[in-house]
Amino acid sequence: MIRLHIISPDVPYPPDYGGMVDVFFKVKNLHEAGVLIYLHCFEYGRGRPQALEQYCEKVFYYPRKTGLPGLSLRLPYMMYSRRDEQLLHNLQSIDAPILFEGVHTAYYLSHPSLAGRFKLMRNQNLEQEYFALLGQRTKNLLKKLYYRVEASLLKTQESRLDAADVFLTVAEHDYRFFKKAYPEKQHDYVPSFQPYHDIDVLPGMGSYALYHGNLGHLENIEAALFLLENVCPHSTVPFIFAGRDPHEKLKAACADLPHCRLIANPDQETMARLVAEAQVHVLPTFQATGLKLKLLHALFHGRHVIVNREMVEGTGLAEVCHVAGTPATFIEQLETRFSQPFDQENINARRALLLQRYNNRQNALRIMTYLQP
Repeated sequence: MIRLHIISPDVPYPPDYGGMVDVFFKVKNLHEAGVLIYLHCFEYGRGRPQALEQYCEKVFYYPRKTGLPGLSLRLPYMMYSRRDEQLLHNLQSIDAPILFEGVHTAYYLSHPSLAGRFKLMRNQNLEQEYFALLGQRTKNLLKKLYYRVEASLLKTQESRLDAADVFLTVAEHDYRFFKKAYPEKQHDYVPSFQPYHDIDVLPGMGSYALYHGNLGHLENIEAALFLLENVCPHSTVPFIFAGRDPHEKLKAACADLPHCRLIANPDQETMARLVAEAQVHVLPTFQATGLKLKLLHALFHGRHVIVNREMVEGTGLAEVCHVAGTPATFIEQLETRFSQPFDQENINARRALLLQRYNNRQNALRIMTYLQP
């Protein structure tokens, strides 16, 4: 029996945002493949869901040290706030390999008492780049300072992860970064685990374009405003923006355009229907970091998908998307795809690529190859 510790930066249920989608479906698929899992979660508001118990031998919870107790002059807040002596004790007590879900959870990575353990590091992003980009884009001076300090500390820490034996990255450019930084270690590009097992797309035509995501998140606010200011005013295609906690700027921008509609905080069923029935998904991003799981959602369940290069960089998904770069090319692609039925040939091409790379069962088996004694 293969046993494995997994340290998660948050409680991975419900799997309703990027990193936790990957963690939850990784746990589920490793369990179904026969791995005995000890799941360690830092808890700060998501409770202790019973749903995790069915996939784990045991689930441990630890409070995250938020605010001043989580601050350090030497370590990133995301890491230092996730330290707990009970976690170290539990890792010491059960002799098994340890999977660290990101630099967030790496406080004990190089602890002397774990020196003999086999350790895997799962990187969702190159965090130093992600926080540096957030620092460039935010207008809030306090947040800008926080992001810049965190990016600086992360740059130091992401070059000190040499206690890990294996690096498992979700994007090809991150794979190249860590392989260059740690050439003596083992490296594997293992795309994100996700809830989809097959393409389920309605062929034919829809009647609107869709942008979806957490509309209160800085990165998504910027992408949605790009569309509302540079694309939507120059096209008559009906456009829906849907997602959690929309920023006031998005509300105002949508209200100014009669063919644009904002749907705030749709439930899961409504969002699934919006994704399935849209004719075109328009998903730009201005941060080429990690993998955007909303892109996978659109590809597994939606019709035409228009992106910019940053959205598909390092994912291998460009060939099943329509890539645009400027407002003019976004408008051109939008107008073209809005009148083009999505047919079985499109579905077959997408299925062939996605089920090769984004296959949960196969990717679980790939991780297990590193866990064999």
